[in-house]
Amino acid sequence: MKRTVFFISDGTAITAETLGHSLITQFPDVEFQQVRLPFVDTEMACLEAVHAIDEACERDEAPAVVFNTIVNAQLCEIIGTSKGVILDLFGAFLTPLEQALGVEHQPTVGQAHAVDNFDRYEDRMDATNYAMKHDDGISVDFKDADLILVGVSRCGKTPTCLYMALHYGVKAANYPLTPEDLDEMRLPGFLRRYKYKLVGLNLEPERLAQIRETRKPGSRYATLRQCRQEVDAAESLLRMEGVPLFETTHSSIEEISSRVLLQLGLQREMF
Repeated sequence: MKRTVFFISDGTAITAETLGHSLITQFPDVEFQQVRLPFVDTEMACLEAVHAIDEACERDEAPAVVFNTIVNAQLCEIIGTSKGVILDLFGAFLTPLEQALGVEHQPTVGQAHAVDNFDRYEDRMDATNYAMKHDDGISVDFKDADLILVGVSRCGKTPTCLYMALHYGVKAANYPLTPEDLDEMRLPGFLRRYKYKLVGLNLEPERLAQIRETRKPGSRYATLRQCRQEVDAAESLLRMEGVPLFETTHSSIEEISSRVLLQLGLQREMF
């Protein structure tokens, strides 16, 4: 089964796409053609969106699914004239929320992703710069780190650190366990003093070999034998040192980040 799904907003459409994507993943037997339409904030833009939705309905011979987060009621009415199935994500929750809070909402376009608090925004940028400066052991001065990810090379440490910095303002550093570290079966001194900040990431050897082969084709670094040796040694070392360890092979960056923050008890508001 094939269906077209639209994520429509008068802002970035990030909210519509995030929630909508979470919902459509519950239907693995349906092949979704996903279309994001941001900044649909004028009557003309809405009419163009309606045209695109109706074309998709005719092409699929079935109604398109439309996740809508437009805040302007008049523009929502225009979108509602399409042949698609309209899911108004704001409308579904704002009325119950108004009743719970006892106040009416104030429609504001793009408020969820606006820079309305410059201090918080700067914190996020500082965290991102910190993650880049403390990536892959470039700097091992970890006194200001909120957490430190450790593991073998190419197990997902860098993207996870950057995600936590961008979305949570967490100062996340990472250090790749070297063959020398694994031979000695002991954490380097500059890591041991910050053991309470450490979290280990691990990856199945077969998947690690695939990733490394893409980066360095035909190298010893990418062989399955080398990957197995490093993964086994890293797991033994981190368990021996009492460092919490997470398997990342089948986990997204978002899931890894949530588990790491929960493990260390870091409660941060998502930006």
